[in-house]
Amino acid sequence: MHSLKDLKDYLNTPLTIGDRDIPNRMVLAPMAGLGHAPFRQLVTEFGGFGLLFTGMCSAKAVPTENPKVSHVFTWRPEELHHTVCQIFGADPESMARAARRIEDEGFFGVDLNFGCSVAAICKKGAGAALLKTPERAVDIVSAVREAVSCPVMVKYRTGWANDPKFAVAMGQAFEKAGADALTFHPRVAPDRRSRRPDWEIIGKVTRAVDIPVFGNGNLFLAEDGIRMVSTTGCDGLSLGRMAVAKPWIFAQWSHGFEPGPDIYHTTALRMADLLSLYHEDFFAVKMFKKLAPYFCANFKFSQSILKQLMKADTMDGIRENLDRLLSDPPETLSAPNINLFV
Repeated sequence: MHSLKDLKDYLNTPLTIGDRDIPNRMVLAPMAGLGHAPFRQLVTEFGGFGLLFTGMCSAKAVPTENPKVSHVFTWRPEELHHTVCQIFGADPESMARAARRIEDEGFFGVDLNFGCSVAAICKKGAGAALLKTPERAVDIVSAVREAVSCPVMVKYRTGWANDPKFAVAMGQAFEKAGADALTFHPRVAPDRRSRRPDWEIIGKVTRAVDIPVFGNGNLFLAEDGIRMVSTTGCDGLSLGRMAVAKPWIFAQWSHGFEPGPDIYHTTALRMADLLSLYHEDFFAVKMFKKLAPYFCANFKFSQSILKQLMKADTMDGIRENLDRLLSDPPETLSAPNINLFV
């Protein structure tokens, strides 16, 4: 693969996951606090993706969760066919119960989180902590596989030490336990993006299993996508925070969408309107401010623009700031200021 056309052709090649096909190999990574329903709707309006993922949902809460009240376990009916619900938990039984609810609601599939290294999650024995107890992680995959017929996916990291052999062994174990696809982020669990991901391990995992592997980590430019596919042979690309920075990135890489100079202004205003559509003003402001650092990372004077944008405590104030700061397009960077990718 050498060109943007090659990347486009690759991304638009259908892929089979379990007993279902997706038309595109570029997917939204699950992101806690960021991959909510309003953001997913914004990405959907641009298009160009194969699958979207919810944020992390607690397996213990999902069986009785009310989508009309929850800020995480909520969705639009029309997005279910292309959306995977991610759950975290520490025991097979609760993960299986949650998976059954997810399948009953009509989601494309369920994703098991074995990658989150946030202390609050790991202290519960969930997320990346399960890579310390590999047998339990595999038992969870087996239990979920027995509980549902929809696709079962797993997102995981290298482990708690930089051991490619462990990452490969876990991928093979997850496949044997019934996983239909893997999303692999090649960093050790304690590393919160302080070091570059080791893409070479993505290739090792991909070659070791027969199910699709989505590569994840430091996909900022289309050239990064070309290089990841070329060097790892992965079956798809999983984009997280870069999708928050540029919600049109799926359409750009997959469909050749060319954003105009007003794209930042119009997109930020649309995000504000969608948040207001879903939530009361106070919470909408809170959610917008979580997205804002990633969006502002596109700009040359990102810190200054972000600081000014955050000086608002109502959505009307947010919109006024967006008009003032972005209506005249700010100077942008060729690659994002990753210091804002917290």
